[in-house]
Amino acid sequence: MKDIDKKSLTLKTINKSNVWDIQENDVFRMLEVAEKDSDIRENIKHYIDIIKSAFEVEEIKIDRPEIIKKYEARGFQIGTMPVDESQKVKIGIKKRPILRVTDLTYENIRHISATKLLEVIDRNFGGGWDSLSQSIQDIIQSGFDISTTTLPKDRLHKVGGMYEKKVADGFEVLEISKGAWIEAIFAKLKPETEKPRLKFGTDDSRKYDSDEDDDEDLPEIDEKYDNDDDDDAFDEDKLTEESYRTTIEENPEDLDLTAEDVADDDEY
Repeated sequence: MKDIDKKSLTLKTINKSNVWDIQENDVFRMLEVAEKDSDIRENIKHYIDIIKSAFEVEEIKIDRPEIIKKYEARGFQIGTMPVDESQKVKIGIKKRPILRVTDLTYENIRHISATKLLEVIDRNFGGGWDSLSQSIQDIIQSGFDISTTTLPKDRLHKVGGMYEKKVADGFEVLEISKGAWIEAIFAKLKPETEKPRLKFGTDDSRKYDSDEDDDEDLPEIDEKYDNDDDDDAFDEDKLTEESYRTTIEENPEDLDLTAEDVADDDEY
């Protein structure tokens, strides 16, 4: 996960992504500042909407000790939120848990660890990577490098194999038993990169700019429809252990090929 200085975030700088980096006490710290800032108070609903993308927020309308205890038993932290210059309301705040694959979003995917991600995938009925919907796979792959392989139990941990190489490269791994076979899902957080965009100068030359805003300047191209002419091309370099799921290594001497079989093939 990305390391940030939580104290550098304020209500004016949080968004639906970095709000996942803070905790309940950070929210109340930000709301304290709002009491003295009229601009924040006037736009408090906007900031609370952002906070709600990562936190459950409930107004406590009956302020009695027994009610407060019930909220605390549910994991809420209790504090106040300014409504105007002279009025505050009591609220309970609790960070939204990420327990199921349906809890994953493009905003929070980069704010969990690879270990946490694999725990969430493992809770998905043990179905493995292919059991996830395409939309969930897209969310996960926006933040993590993912590789999978399915091999017999006695071959998965083969010395010098894919498993050993991936772990050495910093990948976390989840093993899912499928009878005599094991599916291994490897996950590693992608390094953060700035999204380039195209800028057009007066000489019509295209230049890349790393500003984060105004992504409309860079049209997104679906790689599935790019280079249609190359769809039928065969690339032997792509035939690695990662690119197929169930490969059984055969010894050519065990195939029992006769000289006549070879001769028949040569006729073609």
